[in-house]
Amino acid sequence: MALTVLCITFVLFLLLGVPVAFSIALSCIITYAVEGFPLELAFQNMISGMNVFSFLAIPFFIFSGELMLHGGIAAKIVTFAKDLMGHWRGGLGMANVVACTIFGGVSGSPVADVSAMGGVMIPMMKEEGYSADYAVNVTTHASLAGALMPTSHNLIIYSFAASSCSGVLGGTDIMIKGVSIGDMMFAGLMPVVVLLICMLAAAYYEAVKYGFPIRADGKKTTPFAGWNAILHSFIAALPGMFVVAIILGCIVSGICTATEAAGIAVTYSLLLTFVFYRTMNWEKLVKAAAKAAKTTGVVLLLIGVSAMFQFIMAILEIPDKTAEAMLGATTNPYIMFFLINLILFLLGTFMDMASTILICTPLFLPLAMQMGMGPVQFGIVMLLNCALGLNTPPVGTTQFVGCAIGGVSVEEVMRTILPFYGALFAVMAVVTYVPWFSLWIPTMLKGVPVF
Repeated sequence: MALTVLCITFVLFLLLGVPVAFSIALSCIITYAVEGFPLELAFQNMISGMNVFSFLAIPFFIFSGELMLHGGIAAKIVTFAKDLMGHWRGGLGMANVVACTIFGGVSGSPVADVSAMGGVMIPMMKEEGYSADYAVNVTTHASLAGALMPTSHNLIIYSFAASSCSGVLGGTDIMIKGVSIGDMMFAGLMPVVVLLICMLAAAYYEAVKYGFPIRADGKKTTPFAGWNAILHSFIAALPGMFVVAIILGCIVSGICTATEAAGIAVTYSLLLTFVFYRTMNWEKLVKAAAKAAKTTGVVLLLIGVSAMFQFIMAILEIPDKTAEAMLGATTNPYIMFFLINLILFLLGTFMDMASTILICTPLFLPLAMQMGMGPVQFGIVMLLNCALGLNTPPVGTTQFVGCAIGGVSVEEVMRTILPFYGALFAVMAVVTYVPWFSLWIPTMLKGVPVF
């Protein structure tokens, strides 16, 4: 009865257009009432869910990304990427891929990446003879790398969602509970590199196929900027990119935790934009702080209501029932992982990233562990699926931002999207079915197996 009430009310609120966070909260409160739990328990779960020291990293990482966004770091990264790749066939598209990937490491947010890099690169590409749909597809897909970067607050959200999950890893006698934020940060590095290569291949393929750029003078490439120009633009952009090295270096060396590293990242960003580049002023600082506060509020509200949701799921044994139902369909790990990927992708198309992570992790992580996939590997699979959902209608946040900047409809963009989808699905398949692909770096750094 309670499970039926929870599912029906949640879906009903979503269909009525109620935001996801409030849909979760209201459906949980109604279910608490049906089960006879005091409402005080609901709000106690909500507050305790948000009252975690590690979550201080969330506003810090978000604020650091906003400082970099408003501090003009994007323009320096674009110059470096253009000098490096601009002389290739489809060079501006490939430069866009490199620039978006680098800025994704700085901001840790695909949406911020599209907003910053798209505002610079999409108009530039259109002016140079590239179609608007090509420019938007390159930008929006390359920006998804930001979801896997060490500066991504979604890594912390996943770590929280996985903290209540424990069990024996299938095929072993290893007991696992929760996941380390540091392991997640390093696990995303190899997939990001391969995603960069796949996106470069997709951008080059599309440029050759459609003959981009189409210019009045008929030229398809631009002169090589020269190694001196590349060196100078790299040195100019290096301080902005160094924030990732600071975060990872502090964690590997044991100097500080991920939360403290996030605080250091904010301090570094302030010094960089105010003192070194001198591109920040008080007006931009206020805008960055306001945007970070707003985003943090949304994320923490989702975390709080998801704690209510997780309590209900535990009481009603929803993860066990989900696993039982899916195991009734198949016990083959390869098919099971495919089904989990498919469900996560479909949910990600109409739910935002944080909501999908917080709702689906407690549901599918225990099942994935039972089938032999550890929480670190599953986290990267989860983030890739959620990132792909950001670029797929009907929600498709990054896609809508890119289309708005490029002045092109979603329908036009979807017509030339397949090579970029192919690149993402290729990386997703490798991450899903080849464990060492995401686990090699954290295992090497720790000196013990990471799952």
